[in-house]
Amino acid sequence: MDDTQFDQPIDAVFGDRVRRFQEFIDQINVQGTNYRNQIKDMLMKGRVRLFVSLDEVRDFDVEFWRGLLNTPVEFLPACERALRDTVLTIYDPNDDRYQPLDDDQQFYIGFKGAFGGHSVTPRTITADMLSTMVTVEGIVTRASLVRPKVIRSVHYAEKTARFYAKNYHDNTTSFDAISTPAVYPVEDPDGNKLTPEYGYSTYRDYQKISVQEMPEIAPAGQLPRSVDIVLDDDLVDLTKPGDRVEIVGVYRALGGATNNNASFKTVILANAVYPLHARSTGVAAHEKLTDSDVRNINKLALEKKIFDTLAQSLAPSIYGFDHIKKAVLLMLFGGIEKNLDNGSHLRGDINILMVGDPSTAKSQMLRFVLNTASLAIATTGRGSSGVGLTAAVTTDKETGERRLEAGAMVLADRGIVCIDEFDKMSDLDRVAIHEVMEQQTVTIAKAGIHTSLNARCSVIAAANPVFGQYDVHKDPHKNIALPDSLLSRFDLLFVVTDDVEQTKDRVISEHVLRMHRFIAPGLAEGEPIRERATLSLASGMDDTVEETEQPVFEKFNPLLHAGVAGRAGSETSPTIVSISFLKKYIQYAKQRIKPILSKKSSEYIVATYAALRNSDPSETNKRTAPVTARTLETLIRLATAHAKVRLSKSVDVKDAKVAEELLRFALFKETSKKSMLKRRKTALFGYEEEELSMSESEPEPALPHDDSDFEQPAEDEEDEYVEEMADDMEDLVLSRENLSDQLPREEPLTQIQTNVSSVDANTGSTGLTSERYEIFKRLMLRILDSDLFRNESASCPINTTMAAVNENLAQEDVFSEAEFKAAAKVMVDENIIMDGDGKIWRI
Repeated sequence: MDDTQFDQPIDAVFGDRVRRFQEFIDQINVQGTNYRNQIKDMLMKGRVRLFVSLDEVRDFDVEFWRGLLNTPVEFLPACERALRDTVLTIYDPNDDRYQPLDDDQQFYIGFKGAFGGHSVTPRTITADMLSTMVTVEGIVTRASLVRPKVIRSVHYAEKTARFYAKNYHDNTTSFDAISTPAVYPVEDPDGNKLTPEYGYSTYRDYQKISVQEMPEIAPAGQLPRSVDIVLDDDLVDLTKPGDRVEIVGVYRALGGATNNNASFKTVILANAVYPLHARSTGVAAHEKLTDSDVRNINKLALEKKIFDTLAQSLAPSIYGFDHIKKAVLLMLFGGIEKNLDNGSHLRGDINILMVGDPSTAKSQMLRFVLNTASLAIATTGRGSSGVGLTAAVTTDKETGERRLEAGAMVLADRGIVCIDEFDKMSDLDRVAIHEVMEQQTVTIAKAGIHTSLNARCSVIAAANPVFGQYDVHKDPHKNIALPDSLLSRFDLLFVVTDDVEQTKDRVISEHVLRMHRFIAPGLAEGEPIRERATLSLASGMDDTVEETEQPVFEKFNPLLHAGVAGRAGSETSPTIVSISFLKKYIQYAKQRIKPILSKKSSEYIVATYAALRNSDPSETNKRTAPVTARTLETLIRLATAHAKVRLSKSVDVKDAKVAEELLRFALFKETSKKSMLKRRKTALFGYEEEELSMSESEPEPALPHDDSDFEQPAEDEEDEYVEEMADDMEDLVLSRENLSDQLPREEPLTQIQTNVSSVDANTGSTGLTSERYEIFKRLMLRILDSDLFRNESASCPINTTMAAVNENLAQEDVFSEAEFKAAAKVMVDENIIMDGDGKIWRI
């Protein structure tokens, strides 16, 4: 409402409504609400809108409540006039606690509470709702720029030295029946020229948004419908595209009908904007945590097998996928995001890629994440373009101005993006997400718009191999056919193969048949399952709504949860945490737990990274993704996420151990813990311990599988192994000087001494010690992984190889020809390389 209404004569009916609403404001109702105190608080904070509960208005005066809902055009101006009069009686200009007020300051009323039949959606709002107060919910799809709208203009006539003022109101800013033309006067009544005085004119912020109905509520096969909302003054910029909101306002029809088209454009003049809560859709950003929930969360976190318990509760109907479920659980928890003082941004979100054969439940895993995460957006590779994933610059049809429309990853800020058919994306579209996956921003520089949008989201993607099915006889990089620049941005890359095995196929087929036999309780066989309508009729009243206690665990159902039945054995039923409680657990951990890396865990992670970088050349082509500096950050993120699962304030060695286990499974499909220790010692020390034989590292069968086929160590054995690993870490992180002190300097290896003597009997002993051989082996492993051996024959001349070994060494450290031949002979005996025809061959 503009200030011209307060200058008009007040008739008896209008005055009676003003006095009646003043009585409502002055009283203290049964619920204990004191609106006069709320007005004082509003004035202290400099706000201009008072939120009133319709339920309390109904208790005070039913007729007044009915008039507000059915004819707000007649009642709402009286309420705002009563609010202004009350403000003027309360406001004390000498009180420093109150913000200063302008003479033409406007005050507004926002409504909340139960709307009953006036609670509609963009699809159910009809013509009989015109000129009534409604509440509509949906997703904000478009938001215009915030523009100033003139309410009162002031003009000056130089000839007469007089000022003239004109008030403007239309159907979007006033409830007056007659609108004023939006034309600036250029002459006064005497024909004198007028000059606009913009400094004395009054303006009001104005914004228009579009709210679209929820995709889960829209009928299948029909386009979702939307409705335009007009926001002004303090309501502008409260929402952005992608937000789920509930709008309270007056549904009005605007003019502009022509002879050929008798329909009018309709909008909702909003007086309150509320975020949509979990009780309305179940897809909200935050769950409400009660004291009982917090006690149950802390009690559950004390269990020793909490990680396995939560992991097996994810998608319990999917058979196998144990390591992938653990990785998805860590992705839901996420690491710790860091913004350093120098401007660097270290992401904490975990990205996962699944590549494998068709019909291995990859898309079902994405669907579960979509329905479990607090904020998740689904898209497909073929159905999304690069700008659709990031952001697009478009032209506003009404104003002709450029505007920015957010894509899927920008809308999923602080959430998860699920991309199916990732391999079907074109290379140009796939490049667009490189920046998002690492820097977590979308930079736009086109059409005069230079900006950077936040896209702090995790990415979980599913793709098929380049040949349709995964060829186990080819190297992983030939099956995946994605550039290393993209693969390195994924923290974990899982290869899912569908192998033919009679026993496993029979178990999976029985599991699928049990799924098809499931009948929901209370329904007859063959009766379709209908979704329950859980929409609430209340707006903005989440604090007063009592939520029912949600169970922590789900009762085991052999038809639904057969995917985890084999993990707990036949005697006891597996423990399955309910999804609703799991959401609260994740929210609690993400909001309150900020783990810090400990010194031992840091040393463990560094040693693990060094071992991966210096892995055997025979395994370089077998790993699914390159090992880069991002792999080190991957270990940190996974270990931090596992610490969050335990609700621990610090990242310990056991967290780093779980991170290494998942990463090695993703790279090599390794599951044996002792084989991991052997690889680390072999890569860093150059020797193998006798008790760690190659037979202890057995490859895991292809997914999907059941972890019951593998040996699960006992609790005591696992604790003892953790202590053993921690002791080994102290040896692994020794400096080069300490390492040199521990290894014998002058005592040659027996095997080397034997081999050297057979190389050239005339030269005698070469003096090659274990320390010199260890240095040679490290250098040689790096050279075998370089471009020198990446040709088709995987070979290189001996002279070239020796020159590469001695390239960066000091003069006193250069290997002689005899030393080179002796060390190469030892590596040949260890089946690392072959020599012949004057060349070195990589095995």
